[in-house]
Order: sequence, then structure tokens, then C-alpha cells
Amino acid sequence: MKFGVIVFPGSNCDHDAYHVISKHVGQPVSFIWHKETDLSGYDAIIIPGGFSYGDYLRAGALARFSPVMSSVREFAARGGFVLGICNGFQILCEAGLLPGALIRNRNLHFVCAHINVLVETTDTPFTNELTRGAVLRLPIAHAEGNYTCDDATLAELQREDRIVFRYCDDAGHITDKANPNGARDSIAGICNRARNVIGLMPHPERACEDLLGSSDGRGIFHSLTATLVHAQER
Repeated sequence: MKFGVIVFPGSNCDHDAYHVISKHVGQPVSFIWHKETDLSGYDAIIIPGGFSYGDYLRAGALARFSPVMSSVREFAARGGFVLGICNGFQILCEAGLLPGALIRNRNLHFVCAHINVLVETTDTPFTNELTRGAVLRLPIAHAEGNYTCDDATLAELQREDRIVFRYCDDAGHITDKANPNGARDSIAGICNRARNVIGLMPHPERACEDLLGSSDGRGIFHSLTATLVHAQER
């Protein structure tokens, strides 16, 4: 199996994602420049965090037009696995691969901190090795992490069990105080209807070593790897 990490002008978590896949997951991984269009050699694509195009206009709004994103749409339509983290989540929403939008944090400030998220579903390729109801401690670093959507979209996400992570307190309670950016329904991550595309605001790639304050992010990458192994064995 092979992973690809897309690099946009302004990406700054690409090397973090590369490090986790190569060192902790132990699988082949390559950087993919945003002007490349051939994704035929990859089994999973990671769209990392950062400030693609400097977040000019709106976070992710320019990156959606990069040549690679047309290929990502085709890749996802064929069932390929796509993980968007922070700015990657913003790009996936702007590109129409995930519903809703990420807007300015309610306090209008950049927020950088370790927070807690509740695992809402394990029925995805990215969470199948996690425990539903488990609390993960992951870092966030964003100014536009406030997830919003209309009532119909929220009802659909809830009905189809597509809310993957929600912000919570240490005990797993969903409270407004535990919501760091004002996201609707405390949403920290969602998946598409086919469940092969996921976006989340917290950074699991920055939480794979205890030395960094948490290793709770490993389960997301190991879940995806287990999914790919199972797919190759069939």
C-alpha cells in the first residue's frame, strides 16, 4: 500500500503527516505537489494542515482549484480513501467533497491548544480501531475551525451517523464550554456518505508520540492502515 501527502503553497503539517506514516505506521509515503494530477499509484491521500495559499480569500477556497483536487475528486469517487486535517478539512468542504463550511472561530481569535474529542462512530475506515464513546486528547491550531451547515445537512449527518468526532470535556460530555471554536453541534469531524472521505479539525498527526503530549491520534492512522490491509487481502 502507498500513502500520498498533498503539498500546497503554505502547507505546514505535510512533514508531520509524512513522519507518522513512514515512522509510526511503517508504510510507503510520498509528497504530492499540488500541480500533480496522477494519483493512480496511491491507496490513501492525506490533505494536511497549514495555510494553503496563505488562507487568502477564505481558508481552502483557492486550494480547491489546484490541479490535484480534480484528481482527488476522481480518486474519492472510485472509493479511494481521503483524510483531510484542519486546512485539509477546509479544502474538502470548499471542494464539495464534504458538506458544510468552516468559518471564523466565534471568538475571532486563532486557537492553539490540546482539546478533547468524543469518538461518535467507529463505522468508518478511519475509526474502526477506536472505541465508540472514547475521549481522545488532540491538539488544534486554527482560526477558521467553526463548522457550520444548514438544518437539513445537520439532520442528514446525524441520521446517517456521519458525525465522526465532537468536542467534549474530559469526561466525554458535550458542552458549550468544551467547544473551542463555536462549531455547530460541537462537530470536530465528519465523513461523506460513502464514508471514504473524512475531515477533522484536530491534528491526529501531532498526537502520535507521548513526548508531544498525547499519542491518541495513532488510532486514526492505524485504523486506515488496517482497512487498506483488509482490502488487499480480499
